[in-house]
Amino acid sequence: MPLLPEEPQIHESAQGPRATSASGRTAPTPHPVPGPRPAAPPRPGRPGPVRPMPVQRTSREPAVTKPGSPAPAAAKAGSTPQIQLIPASAEGALDAAEEAVDLLLESGRAPGEVLVITTGDPHPWAAHELSFGETAYWGLHDAGDDVFYADASVAGRASSRPVVVVAVNGGTVAAVASALPLALGRAGALLIVCGDPQQINSVLGAGV
Repeated sequence: MPLLPEEPQIHESAQGPRATSASGRTAPTPHPVPGPRPAAPPRPGRPGPVRPMPVQRTSREPAVTKPGSPAPAAAKAGSTPQIQLIPASAEGALDAAEEAVDLLLESGRAPGEVLVITTGDPHPWAAHELSFGETAYWGLHDAGDDVFYADASVAGRASSRPVVVVAVNGGTVAAVASALPLALGRAGALLIVCGDPQQINSVLGAGV
C-alpha cells in the first residue's frame, strides 16, 4: 500500500485556525490580496510645474506728483505755473521767502531749480556776490548749481527755473508791478509770492 507524504505540521499559534474542507482535509490558508499601491510622495526639492496665475488687466492711472517735486517736462512746456501766495509784511517778506526756499529744498528740489527775486533791498547773498563783480555774480547764475538771488531791477537777465520765489520786501509800486509778471514768466512749475495779498492780487489778478 503506497504511503502518502506527510504534510508539514504548522502550529495554529503561528497561522491561526485552518478551515477544513468537505473531504476532511485542511484547506490552505488564503493569502491577503494586496490593495492598490499608494501614490509615491513627491521628491524633495523637485516641485511639480506650477500654473501661473492669470494677470488681471487694470486701467492705467495717471501718475501722482508729490508736492515740491519737479514737474514733468510736458507740464512745464504747456501749462501755466501754479501760484502760491504767502501773506507777509514788507519787513517779513524776505524771511518768509527764506522759509519757503528751505521747504522746497527739504521736499527734494535741487538748489539750482530755485530763483529768488526781491523787489526792495537785495538779498544779503546777492549783495555779497556782487561785491566780487558782476561777471562772477552772473557766472554763478549760469552754473546753475545753487539758489540764485536777484534784484527785481536785474531779474530780467535771469533765465527760467522750475520754481521762482518773489519777496515783496519794499520797492516802488512800479517795481512790484513789473517784477511779478516777470517772475510768472520765469517760473516753469511754481511761483511763490511773499508779501501783501492785496497788493499782489492787484497785480496778478484776484484768486491768486
